Order: sequence, then C-alpha cells, then structure tokens
Amino acid sequence: MHDPEALRSLHLSRFKAEPEIFAAPGRVNLIGEHTDYAEGFVMPAAIDFATLAAISPRTDGKIVIYSENFREEHIVEAAALPTEATQHWSDYPLGVIAILAGEGHRTTGFSLSLYGDVPLGSGLSSSAAIEVATALAVTSLLNVHYPGPQLARLCQRSENEFVRSSCGIMDQFISVNGEANHALLLDCRDLSFRLAPIPANVALVIANTMVKHSVAGGEYTSRRAEVEEAASVIARHRHEVRFLRDANVDDLKKWGSEMSPNALKRARHVITENSRTVAAADALIHHDLKELGRLMAEAHESYSKDFEASCAEADTMVMLANKLPGLIGARLTGGGFGGCTINLVEQEQAPKFAEALAGSYADATGIKPQIHICHASSGAHKVTASLSH
Repeated sequence: MHDPEALRSLHLSRFKAEPEIFAAPGRVNLIGEHTDYAEGFVMPAAIDFATLAAISPRTDGKIVIYSENFREEHIVEAAALPTEATQHWSDYPLGVIAILAGEGHRTTGFSLSLYGDVPLGSGLSSSAAIEVATALAVTSLLNVHYPGPQLARLCQRSENEFVRSSCGIMDQFISVNGEANHALLLDCRDLSFRLAPIPANVALVIANTMVKHSVAGGEYTSRRAEVEEAASVIARHRHEVRFLRDANVDDLKKWGSEMSPNALKRARHVITENSRTVAAADALIHHDLKELGRLMAEAHESYSKDFEASCAEADTMVMLANKLPGLIGARLTGGGFGGCTINLVEQEQAPKFAEALAGSYADATGIKPQIHICHASSGAHKVTASLSH
C-alpha cells in the first residue's frame, strides 16, 4: 500500500471522512557511524520506502490512530494524552502528539491512519518515518508550520523524552529534509547541512544480514561511555575540547596512553570517521566515486576493528560484495552488531549484483538475506498523487 489512494480509501471507509495524506521516508546512512553524539558529521540519504499518514478532524474529543501494518486501532482522549510510553506501536505517533501538545498545540481530536513499507527492525528507521509522518499530518491539521530542522528536533524529542530511546537527530532530520537523488551531510552540532548529489547511474543496494546480536543494547551504552571517556581525557589537556568532534588524531598520539585501550580505539574510529564523512561528501560533489568507495571500505574496517561494532555475518556480507562486478563501495550501516550493509552499485549492474550477493551470502552463512534496490528520495511531504517506487 505505497499507493496513497489505497490509504485514502481505507481511511474514508473506516472513518467516513476525506483525509489529507502525508509521506515520510526511511533512511540509510552512507557513512558516519556513532559520530552523532560526538557532535560530528553523518551522511544519510532518504530512501524510497516510507510511512504514509492519512488524517481527518473529529469533533468527539478523541484521537483515534489506526495502523494498517498491525491491523489495530488505538484510542485516547485528546484532553488526557498519555505521559509515558507503554511499549506499544502507538508510542511513536502518541509521543509526537504529546510533544506538540507540550509546545501549546493541542487538538480537539482527529482520526489518523498509518501504513509503512519501511522494513521493520532492519535499521532503516521505520520509527523516525512514523514520527515525521505523524508530525507533518498533525501540524498541517492544526495549521502550524515548523521549519524542517525544528520539526526534526521535535520528533527526536518525542523519541528521547516519550519513547525513552536515546537516538540522535540523524534519522528524523533526513526524513524531514532529504532530497531526491542526493545524500545529506549533516553537522550534528549546529544542524547545518549541505546536499551531495548521487549520480543517476548509482543505486543504493541495502542488504539485510537478518541478524541482530543481543549484545547491541549494552554494547551501545559501553561504546558511548568509552567515547566520552576519551573526550574527557583530551579535555584535561585541551580545555576547548567538549566532544571528540573537537579532537584530532594527534591528540590520541599525545594522550591516548591515559585512556583505557578500548576508549582509545573508539576515539580513533570517531575522529577518523568524522574526517571520512566530510571527505565522502566532497567525493560525491566532485563525482569521484573511486574515492568514495575507498572511504567506505576504510569506514567499514574502522567500524569493525576499532569500534568493534560489526559481526561475522556483516563482515562476510561486505567481503562478498567487494568481489562482485559493479560495486562502488560497501560497509555496515546503522547502529551495528548486525543489521544492514549499504552497497553503492552501478545501476545497470544492481539487479545481478543483488542476486549474486544474496546467493553467495546464503551459501556462506546458511541465512537468506533480504536485499532492496533503492534510490535517494525526497523528504517528508504532503501527497497529492500516487507514489511509486
């Protein structure tokens, strides 16, 4: 149901009201992992998987949210919004509604229908797509307008403060501000950004390893603590350093011995990844795909060896991709410990590449992967005509 006409018909049938429809895409990060909370750089692209939101006003004081994915309806009173998450799918739209209410944007009620084709649990940010689609729909209904970066920040707050997930700003930001056929280099310190064109002959092939190792939660916490430990050591010598964004490799040479061995490795990844991410944007802008591929390979090596956030399956997926015709660059994307790899592939080779990668990965691991051929899409918007891949 990526076709908004199908969602319009469903909403009209269910709620007897003509809706307005909005779309918000998922995302894939081309380069820049675990740099966001060091106030560094990331370079995601919005992809052509999205969440659609259909909305119409109500007069009975209720907020009724229907998820076509879960085939389930959730009802709350507009005057008595929940204040905390309940580990239910409705937490994501309700969190946005609660944050907006806290900003003074209360509603007398509405019906909201949601449907998304962003693969769940794949690291392509289905949650941010739900948040952004909801935010765009509700603010439109209330005739409230936020500039893109501010809307992204509100959606991030809903996940941090309501859902209680310590995500950075990247997912929501690219979902709001993405541009078709472009990646977006985001400075996580001040939310300034610049667009980097992705050539028309390049496809984004996202390969899901189908594994997510259970260490991910605790390992994320320990990695972040190690990054902060490294920054605090350097700050003792250079008081202007607040985050690893402010540090450089020379700082590690001088004071790395004062850190734990793990903190030193994590810091080396973050500092070099920041430099790679800016260089990757420059490579795209200058149409230097060979350099982009080199940077992606270096990024995966750093993510695997220094940050130690890869796994055997992801390393195998990247290794196999590097043997196939048409590959420009491959690396593990997302939070790590499993999930998806991102492969930049020559467009004409993409179907054969995807088929060959799926077969060789299944042979090597016994796991059948999911592989999606995508393109960089536009950010969140009101829909007036049918969407198509």
